[in-house]
Amino acid sequence: MERLIEIKKLTKIYPGVRALDDVSFTINKGEVHALVGENGAGKSTLIKILAGVITPDEGEILIDDKVESFSHPLEALQKGIAVTFQDLSLFPNLSVAENISISRKIEEGDMVLDWSEMKRIARKAIDELGVKLDINKKLGYLSIGNQQLVAIARALVHDAKLLILDEPTASLAKEDINALFRVVNLLKKRGMSILFVSHKLDEIFEISDRISVLRDGKYIGTYPKEEITEDELISYMVGRKVRYTRYDKRKRQEPLLEVKNLSKKNNFKDISFTLNRGEILGITGLVGAGRTEVAQAIFGNNVPDSGEIYLEGKRINNDSTSKALKTGIAYVPESRQTQGLVLGKSLADNITVTILDRITNGLNLLDKRLKTGIVREWIDKLNIKPAYPDMQIDQFSGGNQQKAVIAKWLAYNPKVLIVDEPTQGIDIGAKSEIHKLLRDLAEEGMGIIVISSELPEVLAICDRILVMRRGRIAGEFTGDDVTQEELLNKAITKAG
Repeated sequence: MERLIEIKKLTKIYPGVRALDDVSFTINKGEVHALVGENGAGKSTLIKILAGVITPDEGEILIDDKVESFSHPLEALQKGIAVTFQDLSLFPNLSVAENISISRKIEEGDMVLDWSEMKRIARKAIDELGVKLDINKKLGYLSIGNQQLVAIARALVHDAKLLILDEPTASLAKEDINALFRVVNLLKKRGMSILFVSHKLDEIFEISDRISVLRDGKYIGTYPKEEITEDELISYMVGRKVRYTRYDKRKRQEPLLEVKNLSKKNNFKDISFTLNRGEILGITGLVGAGRTEVAQAIFGNNVPDSGEIYLEGKRINNDSTSKALKTGIAYVPESRQTQGLVLGKSLADNITVTILDRITNGLNLLDKRLKTGIVREWIDKLNIKPAYPDMQIDQFSGGNQQKAVIAKWLAYNPKVLIVDEPTQGIDIGAKSEIHKLLRDLAEEGMGIIVISSELPEVLAICDRILVMRRGRIAGEFTGDDVTQEELLNKAITKAG
């Protein structure tokens, strides 16, 4: 195939870290090229260089055999490289048309907005994708899947040659993933190149033509998908064999948390279950089934209309998160970036934010020695890398950011830990570490609720599994013989 992009000896060095180390590979015209690697492998750094967000210390980028350099994202756009980042970077209060057209107006330096022209541009881009979207509708009213399509349409108005999709399916339901893949294949047929970055290996093998692997900032190789197995790909990514460990299921009989007939209009109805001490209880189901809403109700962030919650046999009234914390319930939210972390602050500050009252003295002054000891303890326990307490949390990989969020709540020493999509957007090596951590915590007597859309995950680590459908519990599964098909069937079929 004809080459579009040649990446030659790219190197990027941060203090103490070689984020990219002499990376070279090519992206062909009209191919879906997957980029994989563990968190911290250098994928995000490479994407940012291609997008003009940062500049490399060494190396060069060739587009159509011509050396190009970008000092600003607009320069990359003008050369035909468009990126849809995981957070989409869209404006929920603006219309679909405005979101699609506004960056082109900025690129052109046009200070006068021609609304009819903006709508024409947007409608043309939407039509090229072969989808139906109301261009006058505010973006915030669209599903995440349709917002993803708007982000791609925005790339089309710049006549992109290369579209970079960064974890595009992280928050999508299956039907939205199918719609996205139809669009990707359509763009591929038209000759556009796609750089598809994802941790979901089943999707990588479904959509890509070739797969490039990075590990520890170094280029490992590029492989046609027909010539590599999933196990081989994982071993190239992590330098060792890693797979989901399917832990033996345990039967625990000592009730810790009891939820009775919990209901909230338009969220969930008649939710009842028991979490035993030392047990991992999984809650799964399709996106929108009400799983997160139930978790937030238990944590006091989504007060139910009716029902009761008991902890250690005592009824609790969690009508605020502070009350939930005082009773011993902690919640790791689905979005670590927007809900779990204090961006701009250090790793140490993020780990200790829940226990500030414990690390201050009688004069309300911070005990730095105590803080340092606690932070070091959790860095060691959770194997957070790099082990730099003063490093800004934004600079850590997704997997290590997630460990920091978990450490923040574990430092509070809860009785019940709720983790919502604990391994979303992180690599298989970090997943394995977090799974082992959760199992170890359960062995120590903590009750853990794992909310996850990844069926292999809940099957691997959970002792019992609840399946939710349209705000209700549709089924409960125990034992080692449960299959993904059984769980999915219950998630999409009426209960009873």
